[in-house]
Amino acid sequence: MSDEKVQGPASYFPSIEKKYGRPVDHWFSLLEGKTEMKHMEMVAWLKTEHNIGHGHANALVAYFRSKHNL
Repeated sequence: MSDEKVQGPASYFPSIEKKYGRPVDHWFSLLEGKTEMKHMEMVAWLKTEHNIGHGHANALVAYFRSKHNL
């Protein structure tokens, strides 16, 4: 069993789930429909449409884009 600490955008996931009451997969599924947007456009969309804080929105978008090669 590894005791490695989660780093990078994924380190925000527990606090995102706690604060907004939804699993991160919910936010990723919403971002699926926004792949034509640039990084900061996606961040702004999450902030404006879903009232997600900047740091949390940025972490979700960074992780999502890295997994989808965007």
